[in-house]
Amino acid sequence: MKHTLTVLLLLTPLMLHSQPRYAAIGEYPFVRYASNTLQIDTLSPSMQRFFTKWQTMVGHGRGNVNIVHIGGSHVQAGTLPNTIRVNLLSAYPSLIGSRGMIFPYSAAARCNNPPDYRVRCQQKMQLTRNVHKEYTQPLGLCGIAVTAADTHTEISIQLNEPRINYATHYVVLLGRSSSGVIPRLRVGSHENYPSYIDNLSGRYIFNLSSTTDSFTLVLPCRSGEQFTVNGIYLGNRLPGISYHSIGVNGASVSDYLRCHHFTADLRMLQPDLVVFGIGINDAVPSNFDTAAFRRNYLMLVDSIRRVNPDCAFIFITNNDSFRKLNRRHYSVNTNGLLAREAFYRIARSCGGAVWDQFEVMGGLRSMDTWRKAGLAQSDRIHFTTAGYQFIGNLFSDALLKAIADHTTAFPTPAP
Repeated sequence: MKHTLTVLLLLTPLMLHSQPRYAAIGEYPFVRYASNTLQIDTLSPSMQRFFTKWQTMVGHGRGNVNIVHIGGSHVQAGTLPNTIRVNLLSAYPSLIGSRGMIFPYSAAARCNNPPDYRVRCQQKMQLTRNVHKEYTQPLGLCGIAVTAADTHTEISIQLNEPRINYATHYVVLLGRSSSGVIPRLRVGSHENYPSYIDNLSGRYIFNLSSTTDSFTLVLPCRSGEQFTVNGIYLGNRLPGISYHSIGVNGASVSDYLRCHHFTADLRMLQPDLVVFGIGINDAVPSNFDTAAFRRNYLMLVDSIRRVNPDCAFIFITNNDSFRKLNRRHYSVNTNGLLAREAFYRIARSCGGAVWDQFEVMGGLRSMDTWRKAGLAQSDRIHFTTAGYQFIGNLFSDALLKAIADHTTAFPTPAP
């Protein structure tokens, strides 16, 4: 049965408080704050296992909780997932979370990068995305790849989130080279060769002598050689929460199904919870096929459960959006209502939860209200930085409240 949670956050071990931590009620009167809950099947074993593992990790400092957020441009932009990431980690500062999976988006020309890490690459690399109709480079979990060819290429990465002290003990490069190029990792003045190479899964593991927040990936390609980067994993061996974000501009559900190495790459993360934010691009066509949408989503769920049969799922419904008619005129995309219904049906099919972003925003035509408030962009599809931060705060509230409601003797979150 579906249950709308009325949930509480622990302020002290003996006192409960129902106020949200991050999104102040009343700040925007058009937001439906009362709907800001996770819709959960109370009998869902996968959700209960997630809550139990969270409590064990937070309460006893054992193990890791891995959350993977998959989406399109809302996720690639980075502000939304990073807001959630920082909120979760800031709530429990005694736990050291790894930054987890990242991708060097701006190593390619005209490709936007999340703001919480900087990427520099003087010689721009060839870009491959899962939204392309045809592509020759292999794609995996990240749904995107950059390829260096015929020249020595260096990608410098520096973490840029001062609120969180990530401890990176090792780096795993996901990539492949048909010409046998061996990548190196430069930390300071020291250049590291891979400690271990797994050519079958396309992994190059670099163990570091000390923690770092910056490094340079060196791809020494000579004439006729190439190396394709599919992702970079920043890891540690400490208990904590890792919130991985996977996003490709314009991606739909079927685009991730086309990524040949998706499941193999996901095995490295072993997700306990997947947050799905894919669907805004699926619902653009006027002939939006909800049956195909549900079918593709369940296929994607099945591929993840081949990695972890106990994985839990949260589905974020599409935001309200508009279609552009001409330079000045827009019409509301009523497919948002159809997608919302489809998300609930998908969640029921796999014992997942729903965060009803469409309803929280204010329902049909609410995107224009958000735009007038400075929370959405003029295209009436994407949000501003302030909008993404606000949505991230709302989602964090809903998730933390659900965790508090479903666990006992939960430790006090940091103020």
